[in-house]
Amino acid sequence: MAQHHPQPAPPVRSAGQERSLPELFGELWELVKDYVRQETLDPIKGVGRYIAFGVAGAFLVGLGAVLLAVGGLRVLQDEMASTFDGNLTWIPYFIVFVALLAGAGLSLRAATRRRPVDR
Repeated sequence: MAQHHPQPAPPVRSAGQERSLPELFGELWELVKDYVRQETLDPIKGVGRYIAFGVAGAFLVGLGAVLLAVGGLRVLQDEMASTFDGNLTWIPYFIVFVALLAGAGLSLRAATRRRPVDR
């Protein structure tokens, strides 16, 4: 856990003490840099992390779907070899293809479904 060290307070000046123009510009520059960092760079880092986890999750789900499809194809070919022989050897591939299309359709429907707004 990172420790947060507070910034030291600027020196207190009396009401009659004026600051020089270069000192004011330096202070303004620091304020602008801190503001830009706070309002742009930090949120972009958060979005980047969110996108990275999304891409990694999508990759893993896709890999899992491919492995399940190949496994299902092998089961259909091995267990039903006598049923799907001769001119019917394409049927296990078609069954797996339809199952993948159904899974993609369900995923797309779940992703685009509108959720009711809680009030």
